[in-house]
Amino acid sequence: MQPSLRKSSHAVFCIHLHIVLVTKYRRKVITSQILTRLQAIFIDLCEQQKSILIEFNGEEDHVHLLVNLSPDNHISEFVKVLKASSSRLIRKEFKSHVDKYYWKPVFWSSSYFVNSSGGVSLDVLKKYIKQQDSPPA
Repeated sequence: MQPSLRKSSHAVFCIHLHIVLVTKYRRKVITSQILTRLQAIFIDLCEQQKSILIEFNGEEDHVHLLVNLSPDNHISEFVKVLKASSSRLIRKEFKSHVDKYYWKPVFWSSSYFVNSSGGVSLDVLKKYIKQQDSPPA
């Protein structure tokens, strides 16, 4: 995948994050309809946060998101927005289904996985930085 540079008034950036959200107690609550709705929710939420959902998929107990993140966002706050808003909407729109799995108003586990995902490996980046022309002494 070619890195897609984005611009703001004072920055040029390309920040890709791989995010994994897991359902509470890893219950297999996500159906194909819920997965489709989650994708639409995450697209809207990313847009509101000046970010882009590049790829999305999941299974019955977790979802994967590849996001091009705006530097205006703090990662933990960004994930908090994704989890809270999607949980509230899914519990509202699929109430009878979700209530079979949870008696409390929950959907996502309190934890999450996030990994930065760049265009090159760390070794290539380290080598590039070491090869920079330092100012003369």
